[in-house]
Amino acid sequence: MSHSLEGKTVALMATDSVEQIELTRPREELESAGAKVELISIKSGSIDGFNHLDRADRFSVDKTVQQATIEAYDALVLPGGVANPDALRLDKDAVAFVAGFVEAGKPVAAICHAPWLLIEADVVKGKTLTSFPSLQTDINNAGGHWVDRELCHEGGLITSRKPDDLDAFCSELVRAIASQ
Repeated sequence: MSHSLEGKTVALMATDSVEQIELTRPREELESAGAKVELISIKSGSIDGFNHLDRADRFSVDKTVQQATIEAYDALVLPGGVANPDALRLDKDAVAFVAGFVEAGKPVAAICHAPWLLIEADVVKGKTLTSFPSLQTDINNAGGHWVDRELCHEGGLITSRKPDDLDAFCSELVRAIASQ
C-alpha cells in the first residue's frame, strides 16, 4: 500500500560525516511519496557525506537549525554515521530541535548512531529503541530499553540499526507521516 505525503514537509538534520546512504535513501523515499524534504544542519553551505569512512558527496544545506522551526515540519529524520550525530549532540540548538519534535508529538526517525541525539535530548526514558549495537549501553543508561532488531517504533520514535535496515526504516517513516 503506497502512502501519499503530498503537502508534508520533513526536516532531515545532519552535518559533516553523515552516512550518505542514511541521508539519501530516506530523502528519496520521502520525495517519491510526495513530501518536501529540507536538509537542516548546524552550519550553512554544504556538508560532506561519507560511505563509512570514505568521503563521498557534498550536500547543500537548506537551513541552519537556528533558522528552522519545528512548526514548519511534519517529521524529523536523523541519519547516522559516527561523527555526524556526535557533532550534532554537542550543539544545544540541534538537541533542542530534536526534543521539540518529540514534545510536539511529531515522528522522529533515527538510524545507526543517530539515537545519540535522542539520548542527549532526554527523550528515551521508558522507550524501546534500536540502534547501531555500540549504543546499547548508552540507551540503557539513559533509561531506554535497547533491542537488536531492524526496526522499533514506540512513542513517535522510529529507530533502526544500520543501512541494511533502510527498507523497513523508510517504509515505517513514510507510513507514520502519512497517518498523522
